[in-house]
Amino acid sequence: MRTAQINRKTNETDIQISLNLDGTGVSQIDTGCGFLDHMLTLLASHGRFDLTVNCKGDTYVDDHHTVEDVGIALGQAFTQALGDKKGICRYGNMILPMDEALILSAVDFSGRDYLGYALGIPTAKVGNFDTELVEEFFLGFVRNANCTLHIRKATGSNSHHIIEGAFKSVARSLRQAVAIDPACAGEIPSTKGVL
Repeated sequence: MRTAQINRKTNETDIQISLNLDGTGVSQIDTGCGFLDHMLTLLASHGRFDLTVNCKGDTYVDDHHTVEDVGIALGQAFTQALGDKKGICRYGNMILPMDEALILSAVDFSGRDYLGYALGIPTAKVGNFDTELVEEFFLGFVRNANCTLHIRKATGSNSHHIIEGAFKSVARSLRQAVAIDPACAGEIPSTKGVL
């Protein structure tokens, strides 16, 4: 079973995450940040990951610590669930339309963390959510999942559509990348012999 259990507690957040990479997209999300809950529900559904996230954070300050730390903990969960990465496809990509928005994403579970981020979200907020936190979430994720992730907006003018398209696109890219390649099951997908 490619699963993970993460408990991460700081002075700012207390997070529990359960992840099954080979799930059906079932999720229970409660971060105290409604917009993040919505995005993580989409991530689980489109990635076909079973995901439980509970976070008690200092949202009385703002949502920054909650969003960033959930990204960190989710990255740790992917690292734990993937183990030595034997047999995975390693790479995934998706061009995803969300109404007027068109979002491209590509991921490589290379063991090297890098975020190429070019969403150009036109507004500072969606509801009460600070849109700059999208980048913070994905930075936390890639640094702890040890993956390279590129997310780029080709077109789009509605901030909600752009962000939602990004989470759906990334979910589909992750789904491809972590899938087991039947032709290479049991092999490390690298000429180095390690990822």
